[in-house]
Amino acid sequence: MNILKEIKNAWGWIGLDPQEIVVENEFGNLIIKDPDNRFWRLSPEDVSCEVVAESIDDYNKLIQDIDFVEDWFMAAMVDEATKKLGKLKPDHKFYMVVPGVLGGEYGGSNVNMAPFSAIIKFSGSLGKQINEKPDGAEIKYKPLSY
Repeated sequence: MNILKEIKNAWGWIGLDPQEIVVENEFGNLIIKDPDNRFWRLSPEDVSCEVVAESIDDYNKLIQDIDFVEDWFMAAMVDEATKKLGKLKPDHKFYMVVPGVLGGEYGGSNVNMAPFSAIIKFSGSLGKQINEKPDGAEIKYKPLSY
């Protein structure tokens, strides 16, 4: 699996040209560097992908921010998911069955495990639908099932 290609295919519509994955977490969140040395955070559970640092200096400041670091590691959710579902399988990540942006609970029965590439594709497709519609509009949503 070429994850950079998967990211480009799923999230390129926002202008992301991924060059390097800097870091990832167990819920498939990524920090991605682009050709302009900007840093993006892809967050499948929030169905979002946005610039979080305009330079390496900004990124270095960001990773010193305690709130960012706590949010990034998602320790309580990872612990709960691991107890419920076991260790992550190779090339898999935990994910929220109903993303937070659609009102999904952060934890509990709303967490499952799926191939990372499927989570990237799903979140990018859903993100594009949400982006193209006004608040409250209907979207086509079919949860991942693995």
